[in-house]
Amino acid sequence: MANAAQRPADSYSPIYFLASLGAGGIAVSFFMFLMFWVPHPGQPVPVFEDIMAAWAKGGPYMQAAILIAMAGIAGFAFLNIKSLIWNLASYSAYKKGPVYEELRNSNAESTLLAMPLALAMSVNVGFIIGLVFVPQLWNVVEYLFPLAMIAFGLIAVIAFRLIGDFLGRVLAKGGLFDVTAHNSFAQLTPAFALSMIAVGFAAPAAMSTSATTVGVALVISTILGTIAVLYAAFASITAFGSMLQHGTAREAGPTLMIIVPIVTVLGIMFLRQEHGLHTSFDAHGNAGETMVFLARLLGIQLAFLGLGAVVLKAQGYFSDFVMGSKTSPGSYALVCPFVALAVMIHFFANKGLVAAGVVDKFDLAYWGVTGLAIASQVVAIALVLRLNRQHFAKATPAAVPAE
Repeated sequence: MANAAQRPADSYSPIYFLASLGAGGIAVSFFMFLMFWVPHPGQPVPVFEDIMAAWAKGGPYMQAAILIAMAGIAGFAFLNIKSLIWNLASYSAYKKGPVYEELRNSNAESTLLAMPLALAMSVNVGFIIGLVFVPQLWNVVEYLFPLAMIAFGLIAVIAFRLIGDFLGRVLAKGGLFDVTAHNSFAQLTPAFALSMIAVGFAAPAAMSTSATTVGVALVISTILGTIAVLYAAFASITAFGSMLQHGTAREAGPTLMIIVPIVTVLGIMFLRQEHGLHTSFDAHGNAGETMVFLARLLGIQLAFLGLGAVVLKAQGYFSDFVMGSKTSPGSYALVCPFVALAVMIHFFANKGLVAAGVVDKFDLAYWGVTGLAIASQVVAIALVLRLNRQHFAKATPAAVPAE
């Protein structure tokens, strides 16, 4: 029997926070079933009472969808929290060792942002658990929004402190950033973290009936989202130059697809803001504009998915690090793009095509598009289960650290 001490995960890296992130993202993807298939009059999201009413009135297909969604949310939310707790404990021990100081003086310092990224995802997952499983939650939801914004605010402080430490070190004087090791999109992790915090701040904008709460949520989410876009733009442009010159770092190859979850998260932020502007400030958009907006975001995602797939295939990444015996914590970066694509397709189908009248809900064309979302979700689930077995359940050759 393999010794637990020989697990790849025992060679800890902060990148393992992506294991928690991926599980949380899958929980969110199951919520899409309820979000778009369960009627929820009176509020922008389905709550426990709506789900129970749909179960009572629905046929076997509706009941099966609800059962799958609730089981998926519960199961992957458990994995999300379990992995987050393990990561926080491991990270605390990791900070006391010499490897941590080495990381803080390298390009990989930016990977520390995976911690606030995972924390923000877990807050979002916690809110979904409340909506789905807690009766009468909507009666007190206005009191929860300020608490949620405080939580996201504290996470934003952690994120900005880490970003400040990193940028202060590398920009204060030259020679402290290795441009030759900038040949991946690993440096976009801070942008991803800020995007996740921004979408959390945007939730009250879409759900609250208080103009003050909506206004605060709109302003703060806009500021965070704008900073995330700027950071992603600069980091990706400089990384492309290094990749063209030095090739893509093999262990960090999955980061080429990090644009996909960033786009989904910011896209949901924009939709939440639009809803808040409409309900609280009488600003109006239309379904056609939303459909084209989502199609543009989907186009960006498909472009970077294709780029990542081409490079990873050429490098033999999947055969070595996913299906093979080699391990790298950076492999968990593969999960988020497929989760994010699934969520984006659900929004495109429902808030885009259906809302604009291009397809009818639950007709053949609708299920054709939605089937693509479910297929992407299945890939993400398979990746999480496979990677968890590789990294946590058995001994394999020594892990390859991802930068």
